[in-house]
Amino acid sequence: MIAALRTEVRKITTTRAWWINASVMFAYMVVMAGIMAASFAVSRRAADEAGVAPGSDSFVLDPQSTASSVYTLAVALGYIFPAVLGALVVTTEFRHRTITPTLLAEPRRTRVLAAKLLAVLPFALVVALAGVLGTVLGGAVTLAALGEPTFLADPQIQRTIALSVVALVVWSLVGVGFGSVLTNQVAAIVVLLVFTQFVEPLLRILLAQFDATEMISKFLPGAAGEAIAGSSLYVSSGLAELLAPWQGVLVLLAYAVVFTAIGRLTTFRRDIG
Repeated sequence: MIAALRTEVRKITTTRAWWINASVMFAYMVVMAGIMAASFAVSRRAADEAGVAPGSDSFVLDPQSTASSVYTLAVALGYIFPAVLGALVVTTEFRHRTITPTLLAEPRRTRVLAAKLLAVLPFALVVALAGVLGTVLGGAVTLAALGEPTFLADPQIQRTIALSVVALVVWSLVGVGFGSVLTNQVAAIVVLLVFTQFVEPLLRILLAQFDATEMISKFLPGAAGEAIAGSSLYVSSGLAELLAPWQGVLVLLAYAVVFTAIGRLTTFRRDIG
């Protein structure tokens, strides 16, 4: 297992995907957090001038909810980055046809998948830290520049920021599992982008509108990731509720396990050449 793990780590370090992923996520989250922080602050000021109290309008948040919503944007919007990183760990091998020598060197395919899941973790941590750092930096600087409180010294906000890193790391495991199911690299990335950025957000809003389906929305992967962080824009705006953080961890890990199991029983079961 140690040899297989070393091999997988070496494969990741010899590509630029992980640090490009981290760099792009950092820049993206700085911009998005800055835009959202400015938007929330301006909206609240306009509401104050109009005599609208925070909470009476779903788009007007109190200062602490504003900070919490901004600092969790990496989990709400940026989780595509660690998910894609995880998928690339598998799909790159199929794209460049290195999967054959990999399986010749280690014919125990379950061990190969396990090694990939473990190998991606430290790199996912780098990506997660970059994303959360970019979010906090962009959000806090913008809030401070507009004269708004940043709440960075608040223990609850600090906990939310730390758990956001955990959520993003777990997303990389989901990506590995998904990549083992859909090994075409372009297709895997496109499907992840479409689902995480368009399909699931719409599903969450629609399912949350009805009592019979509201509970289902909490178990969607994006909602599970936000549950780990313990806060999100959806919650602050009153559009949805979340599971407990530990439940979010279990649900997101379950997605990773299910995808990986499907990949093991399909892609990694048939002859690969």
